Amino acid sequence: MIKRTLYFGNPAILSLKNNQLILKFPEVERYPEVKRLVKEPTEFSYHIPDLGILILDHPQITITHALISELIKNNVVIISCDESHHPRGLMLTLHSNTLQSERYQSQISASEPLKKQLWMQIVKQKIINQAKVLKNNNPKANHEFLLKLVKDVKSGDSTNREAVAASFYWSNLFVNEPFFVRSREGDPPNNLLNYVYSIIRACVARSIVEAGLLPTLGIHHHSRYNPYCLADDLMEPYRPYGDDIVYKITSSKKDYSELNKEIKQELLRVLYIDCKISGEVSPLQIACLRTARSLFQCFEGKLRKLQLPEFD
Repeated sequence: MIKRTLYFGNPAILSLKNNQLILKFPEVERYPEVKRLVKEPTEFSYHIPDLGILILDHPQITITHALISELIKNNVVIISCDESHHPRGLMLTLHSNTLQSERYQSQISASEPLKKQLWMQIVKQKIINQAKVLKNNNPKANHEFLLKLVKDVKSGDSTNREAVAASFYWSNLFVNEPFFVRSREGDPPNNLLNYVYSIIRACVARSIVEAGLLPTLGIHHHSRYNPYCLADDLMEPYRPYGDDIVYKITSSKKDYSELNKEIKQELLRVLYIDCKISGEVSPLQIACLRTARSLFQCFEGKLRKLQLPEFD
């Protein structure tokens, strides 16, 4: 089932009533006479089981603990944004699968050779997807170079073909930005890339938890300070979908120096982009869940190959 994403970028009061998220507006609540003057509805409700991601992007948003608890119970990801409107925090459920303990054990006991093979598959598909994004958006670039790199990816990507591919990819994708350098703290469109990656990361993290796996325990990424190492692993082949959206925004002559409402709406579309996995097409948020579930099956020995997205 496709889950809804709700974005709140204005002052709001969010509460729980009858398994519904209730949205009210502070000004209306503060001045009852406004309700009598305003003809439009001043209260909205959303069925919580239909939700997937909740984005809070304003300092004057009030949310009740009862609502937070119910959202987490239904595996709804809560994203909190900072003063620059970039996602800063992520809240996930700790319990979303009845076989969670058993699956944790399979994940923890996975052998290093298996994890290296899985990482090799991820890197290969990421580079393939990058090559297709490059071919679609900059036909003059030698995307075949990336496809040749795919053949050189070894177990665990021991020769770091991912970094070689990234260097070539970023140097040739944003041709309309001749001085572009990919960096989290860099100039636009880095702000757009950071935002869309945060959304993809949240979606992947939610899928990992729903599949009964630990998002902290990665197969390649390892950091004592990173609670979402596995999400950072599995999101790699999905990044090019975000890149493609960002490229189209930069080519549209829109002002993307700041993350305004229109730009954010464009970036949030990434969750509903069609992704093809093994010939079957589904929205990205469903594809992420298929990838996470296939990872568990690899840990169990039921599969040898991850189900990864193939960019068209």
